[in-house]
Amino acid sequence: MRYAIGDIQGCAEELRALVGRIGFSPDRDQLWLVGDLVNRGPRSLEALRYVRSLGDNAVVVLGNHDLHLLALALGGREAAKRGDTLDEVLAAPDRDELLEWLIHRPLAHFDRGDLLVHAGLVPQWSVARALALAREVESALRRDARAFLRQMYGDQPDRWSEDLTGMERLRFVVNVLTRLRVCAADGRVDLKMKGPPGKARPDFRPWFELPGRASRDARIIFGHWSALGYVSAHGVIGLDTGCVWGGALTALCLDAAEPPVSLPCAGYKTPDAA
Repeated sequence: MRYAIGDIQGCAEELRALVGRIGFSPDRDQLWLVGDLVNRGPRSLEALRYVRSLGDNAVVVLGNHDLHLLALALGGREAAKRGDTLDEVLAAPDRDELLEWLIHRPLAHFDRGDLLVHAGLVPQWSVARALALAREVESALRRDARAFLRQMYGDQPDRWSEDLTGMERLRFVVNVLTRLRVCAADGRVDLKMKGPPGKARPDFRPWFELPGRASRDARIIFGHWSALGYVSAHGVIGLDTGCVWGGALTALCLDAAEPPVSLPCAGYKTPDAA
């Protein structure tokens, strides 16, 4: 069985408890993790080590916090963000092995009609297009991580075009796959919107609600949007139920008609301290 799990963000104790609750067995099962293994929670190092130890039984896509860890470690980004909890990873004796493993995680994964991404897709992208664009970014990251990560940050460009090239193209793809929540029908994105859908600007809607999106032929599993909570509609499964904020860590079996399993979390951060 394949079990998809939402954003962990360093909540390693909750992850182990949830894996036990769903009866995961590495002999027969696989975990699909939506990214953001690290940061804000208290045990990012333990979460990384545990997931890596699962080998091929864990499919992980990169989230924005995973990329932020790489940028701090390798990309010349000197200043941590307020609320970061990554020092233990950066000081770990096995940090190089963990970072190398993280660099080789994909930005998108497709299998048996299911697409796994951290955040979302603009409506112009089919599943095949999204996977091809993800491979472009992965190639650049693995070819020269330091050069890529130094140029990764930024909110521009904010609209998709096939004419985008170079780092502008790669940055847009990264932003969509790891930061997107709402967008417009013409491919414009608003990366600053963080609250519930009702706070979106006019003409912007949750990316998965846009009619006629080219990716609607696949079931898409994503995280990243804790204010949204669990979603099963419009052909998508949203699994970020805000564990690090005191919500829950949620798992869903992708291969059986079963309800999601959620483990309540004590919470390690409050939104105003993000």
